[in-house]
Amino acid sequence: MTTTLTAEKKFDWNLDVTEKAADCMRAFGITIQRLKNNRIIHKCNVELSPGDICYITGPSGSGKSVLLREFYNFLDSNEKINIDDIPLPNDKTCIDCIEGGFLQRLRTLSYAGLTDVFCVLNSPATLSDGQKYRYKIAKALAGGKQFIFADEFCSNLDRVTAAVIGHNLRKFATKTGKIFILASAHDDLLADLLPEAIVIKHLAGETEIIYKN
Repeated sequence: MTTTLTAEKKFDWNLDVTEKAADCMRAFGITIQRLKNNRIIHKCNVELSPGDICYITGPSGSGKSVLLREFYNFLDSNEKINIDDIPLPNDKTCIDCIEGGFLQRLRTLSYAGLTDVFCVLNSPATLSDGQKYRYKIAKALAGGKQFIFADEFCSNLDRVTAAVIGHNLRKFATKTGKIFILASAHDDLLADLLPEAIVIKHLAGETEIIYKN
């Protein structure tokens, strides 16, 4: 079953023209009408099937996070999870925080690159920033949500670790039918993720979608 995610967000200019703002407008020959006409519009529709990965990429400031957030808001709350919203408990170990049987928990943590036993037996709150991020990925994988969202996907990880996680998520998506919507300015993970849809956000506001098939 194909799902069409829809994003449409407009940012109108409606600020007060202060003395400093007026000076800046005069210096650059900008009128209020031109500011109002230059509103920013982020609009995109993308079709995804079970097991698909959607990768939103583009330069910093182009609106990748806006699209990801609008896609997230489009879906029913029972179907989705954003790894940014996953808490970091400090009262139990990582393996105790993951759902499933013992081997399944270890496998899920391994998918997210958490294979060090000392990490597994520490609380998520005490891990390093990179390990915390990987724990959140594992927690999202262990949950029952169909759509998994991640902004700045693996941006704070070294690229070798990021590539391993990207490769693992590709296998996980294919195996489970979960749908991933990921956003990052990095494009070095495309060969590992093999996304079915690449959404390229340009600074000019345009959005380009490339489907694998």
